[in-house]
Amino acid sequence: MSRTTVETLREEIDRRWIALTLIAWVVVSAYFLWDRWGQVTWLSLGDTDDNMRLMQVRAWLAGQGWYDLRQYRLNPPVGFDIHWSRIVDLPIAGLILFFRLFTSNAWAEKLACGIAPLIPLSVTMLGLGATVRRLVAPTAWPLAIIFLVGSATTLLMYMPERIDHHGWQLACLSLTVAGLCDPRGGRGGAIVGLASAVSLSIGLEMLPYAAMAGAIIALRWVWDAGEARRLSVYALTLAGGSALGFVLFASNANQALRCDALTPVWLSVMVAAGAFLFVLARINPASRGVRLALAVAAGAAIVIGFAAVFPQCLGRPEMVSPELEKNWLNNVREAKPIYRHPFRTAFPIAALPFVGLFGAIFATWRARGADPARVVGWVAVTLFTAFAVAMLFWQVRAGPAAQLLAVPGATALAWVLLPWLLNHTSMPVRVLGTVAGFLLVSGMFAGLAIRYLPIDRPNAYATRVNRASGGCVRTTVLQALNRYPATTIFTFTDLGPRLITITHHSAVSGPYHRNGDAILDVQHAFGGSADNAHAIMKRHGATMLLVCPDMAESTIYRARNPGGFYDQMAHGRTPAWLAPLPLPRKSPLRLFRIVE
Repeated sequence: MSRTTVETLREEIDRRWIALTLIAWVVVSAYFLWDRWGQVTWLSLGDTDDNMRLMQVRAWLAGQGWYDLRQYRLNPPVGFDIHWSRIVDLPIAGLILFFRLFTSNAWAEKLACGIAPLIPLSVTMLGLGATVRRLVAPTAWPLAIIFLVGSATTLLMYMPERIDHHGWQLACLSLTVAGLCDPRGGRGGAIVGLASAVSLSIGLEMLPYAAMAGAIIALRWVWDAGEARRLSVYALTLAGGSALGFVLFASNANQALRCDALTPVWLSVMVAAGAFLFVLARINPASRGVRLALAVAAGAAIVIGFAAVFPQCLGRPEMVSPELEKNWLNNVREAKPIYRHPFRTAFPIAALPFVGLFGAIFATWRARGADPARVVGWVAVTLFTAFAVAMLFWQVRAGPAAQLLAVPGATALAWVLLPWLLNHTSMPVRVLGTVAGFLLVSGMFAGLAIRYLPIDRPNAYATRVNRASGGCVRTTVLQALNRYPATTIFTFTDLGPRLITITHHSAVSGPYHRNGDAILDVQHAFGGSADNAHAIMKRHGATMLLVCPDMAESTIYRARNPGGFYDQMAHGRTPAWLAPLPLPRKSPLRLFRIVE
């Protein structure tokens, strides 16, 4: 290939990068739909939140109010309070209404649940592409897409059927990092402010990242008074965007002073932070020391005011009872630090973030003495990446965000390392070295290596539990329950959302912290005596009991409460007030009628 042809190709990759990125997104999305068509066909919503999201959309399309987000088929008749907003419901509902024009409602839902999670992937690709174009090279964005597609933990948030809000929040995060390194202050500040406001209106999972992004913008202003425009625009868009998000999307329940969503509590914080930062940007003193002192004072005022006005939010935002925190919330696996997880789980998650952090530090050092805007941009990205890595040591659920934010640093490292290997005089280095270098920089080596390490391999018991947990929620297994008239079924907390999605029955509980009393009722029923279980079930109006032997939740009841109601059931001792009901011969479920 001639030098002229190469240069022409580079110009086209640079000039048409948005169109080419969207083409890449279409190709990747088509592959994922093809690869997971079986899950789409059977509406295999694998997570409780995905099932609840679809139930939220169904209720809205059936006429439930825009601001009424209670799920009335959990814990009927009062329902279950869900702390989300309807932002993520919009594309799912839109796709369902569109596909209804051509097919049945059932297929419209399946297609919508398959396609909707892929939409924010396009935004994420564009956000990361813009970042690496500014900081690495105008033609480096294809590498960023390749590394993103190779980041397994992040990509799971965009897979067909993963319709919960995480993909959209990651898309906002990709725009945030693009805004942080944008050389145009006004545009960069607006992107960060609006992306943070949208993310917070969806949910508070990314609140720490939004706070860190604001801190980085404030630090840029402290260092350089010329950043006042970025700071002022960020302040206005953060406060205004949060206020608009609250007005348009905050549910009736989120009008209260709760700590787990964009309620008046966090809206007040965002508006106050925006007001303080806007005033600082307008004052814009010439002295760097004065700017630092003002920024610290503003931050202290927000923290002290928050503690004084909202003391109930100084603890865990879920505000659950000590019993529920001990028995349930503290045991959620994704809420544990990465070092509390098996090496087989932690290593593939952490590999790319650490590589990306090293790459960002390397790129920052390498950019010294070059374009000042690029140096400052890399400093911002390095701080953000370091923060994401630190978040892994708080909760492993930070893994998808940490991998996403590692992509710019990994791309910068690859942009230097891979050409050096490809142009090496030794053929083994050019071939094997390039492959090894790519696997190392992309973090993919961890997923490959872990397959051959003889550590943390699942034992027979874990395999049986995993098989049961997956088998009990299969669509064909649960649809067999529709042969019985609709009623309230008492079952495991983790089975409730899937049960109401696939069948016409109602359930008592789901894993959502605002409904702690119902969750505790399920725990007390399965862990206490048979008579106590009977009383709790009747109090909730349940007429049937559904259990799945060896499902993960059932093993907890047996381990914690030997001799309790569920442990007796597992040993074949069924109380007289339960009458077995028939199910298909190979069903993993056990169904009983609750006798008066």
